[in-house]
Amino acid sequence: MARWELTPTGLVLVDKPAGPSSFAVVKRLRDATGAKAGHAGTLDPFATGLLLVLLGSATRLAQYLVGLDKRYVTELDLTARTSTGDVEGDVVEQREAPRRTALERSLTGLRGEIELPIPRASAVKIDGERAYRLHRRGAAVEMPVRRSTVHELDLRAYEDGIATVELLVSSGTYVRAIADALGGHCRTLRRTAVGPFRVEHADETRILPPADALPFLPSLDVTADEARAIRSGRRRISERIRAVCAGELIAVNGTVMP
Repeated sequence: MARWELTPTGLVLVDKPAGPSSFAVVKRLRDATGAKAGHAGTLDPFATGLLLVLLGSATRLAQYLVGLDKRYVTELDLTARTSTGDVEGDVVEQREAPRRTALERSLTGLRGEIELPIPRASAVKIDGERAYRLHRRGAAVEMPVRRSTVHELDLRAYEDGIATVELLVSSGTYVRAIADALGGHCRTLRRTAVGPFRVEHADETRILPPADALPFLPSLDVTADEARAIRSGRRRISERIRAVCAGELIAVNGTVMP
């Protein structure tokens, strides 16, 4: 079994294409760098856009990134529902597309705090098994409801039953569930931002240092002696701040970097 290294370490912004899974993207970067790797929030294979990949010792920072708000742009086909809420599922209902005024009323009802069933083709575990595996076997299961927050839900264009919608949502929100609630499915889905990170800044050849991976947290400069005390356990950083010494991330809220 390969022993993955803790270096290089840092954050890579990836613009994932449609097709590969998030795991496949992570594996490709892991194989290319030889470093331990993981992502901070998955994207469905059909989706594109920003994927945050952490390398080396920076993988321990994932807990501070997974909860960030996410921005998407999606094309919704409102003439049909599918079994998965996206183009990869089977059509389960054909319908007449709503008028724009009716669609805008529906969008209003989906802003703010909402509760929607988790899509059947998802990685959520039901009685210990992934929901998408149960779905593939045709097992009938009642999906749990998830509460999330839709900060923004804006209609950018609407023509021939295809709505282009931009969303800013809390972590864990299923855009496919929103599409299904509107009576349609996602024809395309693109993640354009995660917290302060933007897809236009994606560059797989650039590894952001750990000190730059959490720019939304306040920074505290510490001396070399203080850095040694933190790493040895004689001093603890117990706040959501970045302890930085000479540009190097030392610790975050009890998470100590090597």
